[in-house]
Amino acid sequence: MDVTSHHVRELIFNAWANRTTLEGVRRARNLPARAGEIMAHITGAEWLWLRRLGEPGPELAVWPVLSPADMEQQLHALASAWQLACAELDPEDLDRVVTYTNTKGESWTNRVSDILTHVVLHSSYHRGQVAHLLAQSGEAPPYADYIEAVRRGHLDLGWPSDGESPPEPPPDRGPSG
Repeated sequence: MDVTSHHVRELIFNAWANRTTLEGVRRARNLPARAGEIMAHITGAEWLWLRRLGEPGPELAVWPVLSPADMEQQLHALASAWQLACAELDPEDLDRVVTYTNTKGESWTNRVSDILTHVVLHSSYHRGQVAHLLAQSGEAPPYADYIEAVRRGHLDLGWPSDGESPPEPPPDRGPSG
């Protein structure tokens, strides 16, 4: 697998995992407010990174206030936006340098490949926080690990479609999956 295909596969996983985690948030009877805030942050941050890459997207705050229904709409739109961005991605694009100003007003320069890796890892970090908060409140945490997506064939299906039904929660396997 070439590097471009690898990044695309990781972004497909990211879209699946975001939807899986949001479904856990939506199912929660006792949703910790912070879990919803973090899911909204994942959405706002991903749009910000897409815009930094020169792609169109809404001017959401990095920590937007979104309802679960709004988050679902934004995550569907994000998956489509990432899919379009990846369709235009050539191997040489991965080394392209992007200069941007972060939310603290600092100027930075990064390669596209590092930004794509960051998007997936940043979202994974925060999905882990959401799962932890849900578990602490007595809710079943979503199982959105990369290997679960591979085992269940989600990545082989490609980008999640808008009509795709949310994943069923797997049997409880404990923290190691």
